[in-house]
Amino acid sequence: MKFRRLKFSVLFMVALLAISCTKQEKDAKYVFYFIGDGMGFSHVALTEAYLAASEDKIGSLPLSFSQFPTLGMVATHSANRNTTCSSAAGTALATGTKTKNGMLGMDADSVALKSIAYKAHEAGYKVGIMSSATIDHATPASFYASSAKRSDYFNISIQLTESDFEFFGGGGFHAGSRDKAKADSIFKSAAANEYTIVNSVEEYNAKKGEAEKMILLQQKEQEMGSIPYYLQSEEGSLRLADVVKAAVDFLENEDGFFIMAEAGTIDWAAHSNDVANTVYETLELDKAVAIAYEFYLRHPDETLIIVTADHETGGVALGGNSNSKYNLKIVHDYVNKNVSKDIDTNVDNYMSGEIPIDELSAKANVGWTTTNHTATHVPIFAIGVGHQNFSGRMDNTEVPVKICDAMGIEF
Repeated sequence: MKFRRLKFSVLFMVALLAISCTKQEKDAKYVFYFIGDGMGFSHVALTEAYLAASEDKIGSLPLSFSQFPTLGMVATHSANRNTTCSSAAGTALATGTKTKNGMLGMDADSVALKSIAYKAHEAGYKVGIMSSATIDHATPASFYASSAKRSDYFNISIQLTESDFEFFGGGGFHAGSRDKAKADSIFKSAAANEYTIVNSVEEYNAKKGEAEKMILLQQKEQEMGSIPYYLQSEEGSLRLADVVKAAVDFLENEDGFFIMAEAGTIDWAAHSNDVANTVYETLELDKAVAIAYEFYLRHPDETLIIVTADHETGGVALGGNSNSKYNLKIVHDYVNKNVSKDIDTNVDNYMSGEIPIDELSAKANVGWTTTNHTATHVPIFAIGVGHQNFSGRMDNTEVPVKICDAMGIEF
């Protein structure tokens, strides 16, 4: 009997020691939360297959984030639909609560919710919210605004200026894209709340030293829309990676930061069943994640990087119709103007919409099942402090809870 008690005591002490060692892991001081809007498992596979094809290889070459040590999958349904919209999914990823399609930052009963960005800010972290879409769009807005209608862009934009978060970045404000009076009101509210607004990385560098809070938008000639697709952009145009790099530069401090960056244009390309832009916008996300990874390498014991999606768009498949063969080298040649003999047009016509946008997919034998969202699970990749907690299957409402846990913040 004494031996059994001694054995139990030893085992109990070992268990306590293990728990104690686990709890000694530092809280995440620096958190990057990337959301590839519309990016499913197949979008990642498509892009990796494209990278291999561009080097005349069969198979795939990994993205930076697909090599992270932890991989899981996330269920995306909303409170009232199996297939979610971006605002309902964004709300779940930001607040840990399901809501109805079309609602933003509110639960299904129209009660305003607090996002993890506000929780982090209250805990002393600086906060940055950015997107390659407009920064009053559904996903970024889920982190700073509450609205019964995601389409109420003007009031959402005003909430942005009143959030007190230190950094925002993206293409512009949808609310002001066609209404100068609304645009003026948004900028006046931003100025009243002590935001410095800049329209290029160069202007950011010139003014960052005197700014307490910053809004980095693309060049004025791009007006107020989303950041253009990479394949349609001009040299020197603002890219998502530029915004993330500026955010890190502006926000880095001893108390830490929380950054949410959305690659919003993956979704738009997939809605159009546009294989070339789907690939290249996913690569744009990868470039932005690479900025975070470089930071992680300097602070490996204090940084957490999450890469996930709000939903899947397009139902893309490698190998369409009854033929399992696909040829992404055609896509590579197409966008690099080395046109295959089988294709009787050129990339300029393709990008300008002068030919059916699905012709390139047909030539490459890439299939699409829809021009809308689907209800499939999406991936989640993680590296850094607490990364192991993001493995396996989870609901999208669990993701912000796990992030708060890694940060040592009560959810």
